[in-house]
Amino acid sequence: MSRRPSALRPWLAPLGWLLLLLAAVFWLGELEALFRALEPSARTLIYPRASFARLLLNHLAIVAAAALLAVSLGLAAGILVTRTWGRDFLPLVSQVAAIGQTFPPVAVLALAVPLLGFGSLPTVFALLLYGLLPVLRNTLAGLQGLPAEVLEAARGIGMAPLRVLLEVELPLAAPVILAGIRTTLTVTIATAAIGSTIGASTLGDPVIAGLVNGNSAYVLQGALLIGLLAISVDSGFDCLQRLITVR
Repeated sequence: MSRRPSALRPWLAPLGWLLLLLAAVFWLGELEALFRALEPSARTLIYPRASFARLLLNHLAIVAAAALLAVSLGLAAGILVTRTWGRDFLPLVSQVAAIGQTFPPVAVLALAVPLLGFGSLPTVFALLLYGLLPVLRNTLAGLQGLPAEVLEAARGIGMAPLRVLLEVELPLAAPVILAGIRTTLTVTIATAAIGSTIGASTLGDPVIAGLVNGNSAYVLQGALLIGLLAISVDSGFDCLQRLITVR
């Protein structure tokens, strides 16, 4: 019984940010008087075209799809090029991932729209390219930074290469890999807003509408929700990363 409060304490901050996000999603409309002080001449002060809850769900779906692809590809590529038979591909894989993050997401969207059309698909593609490098880089750092004597000891007791990877390398490299996933998620959450410029439904909709119509209240609403979402996810991964590091 005495251990339970201490075990839950690190999660209080992520839970607090999550509750604040949900409060903003469902009760932001109650702050119309506050936004009136910001935009006294505006006809509408609360973004009306879609509910914040729906925008949040759409935003999360796009982020989840892009992050899942980025993590899967980045982790697989990192494991591939750290094997003896795949090390020749390390420069190529690193360069491709670096190029993907060098291109601005807006430029990737502009190039992807003619091929993939408008909406969520080109947004996921742009976020995939943008989020691939942190996962790949941290996977390489985690796997290549393992003590050689630990790997030799694992092989010395007869562990097969796959078992060494799953039971020794990945668990030891997990904190570093998780840090890359955390970076990818945070960047993806913030960058996904640009998908609203090509028809994707995200929390960037109020921001774009506010910029087009000169309504600062809309911009503030979208930016506030995106910021709270990013902080909530980052705070949760911070706690998870600390938990894995301690273990």
